Amino acid sequence: MPIIQMLFNSFVVATLMTILQLSTSLLAGYALVRWNFKGKLLIFTLLSLTWLIPFQAVMIPNYVLINQIGLNENPLGIVLPFAASTFAILSIYQSFKSFPTALIDAARLDGESDLGILLRIILPNIRSTVISLGIILFINAWNEYLWPMLVTKEMENAPIQIGLKSFVNSDVNMWGSLMAATTISCIPILLIYLFLQKHIVDSFVRFGIK
Repeated sequence: MPIIQMLFNSFVVATLMTILQLSTSLLAGYALVRWNFKGKLLIFTLLSLTWLIPFQAVMIPNYVLINQIGLNENPLGIVLPFAASTFAILSIYQSFKSFPTALIDAARLDGESDLGILLRIILPNIRSTVISLGIILFINAWNEYLWPMLVTKEMENAPIQIGLKSFVNSDVNMWGSLMAATTISCIPILLIYLFLQKHIVDSFVRFGIK
């Protein structure tokens, strides 16, 4: 099993998925909190309801679309259906909801654009929350199994979770090799958590105070 290549595939997929989900959630959360437009409540309600729809319900249409545009055996084929996350949008929405509006109004009086307010005013103040959410999204993307199994057939293009399953089949169960490969696959997640644990603790403290 090309475990190094599969670890690299998992890292690329999880990183791209996390960046896209954080980007879309920041933009959507800011728009839903700070902009007043017709249908905002309807959009927020529909977003909340999509959280109740399991991915298995839309898996076949997504697979047909990915197959039609030729993204099989491609990391983008795994990432694109998960480019937006309702969980991430709702999480960021709550952080934006509690952000002081006086700071935003002051920035607007200074001529700051909406994108500038988001990047220079809001984002630095909720950095711990965004990092904590990013870790959760990264772990979820790293552990994704069913969708990558459908999109990728070759081991060289598959993430590590597909490779772990190859140690257990109807003919033989290689538990020792499985445990070793599982331990190796957990190392990147552990390193990310150790590197960013300060931000995670800070985020928990802020939520506790609120």
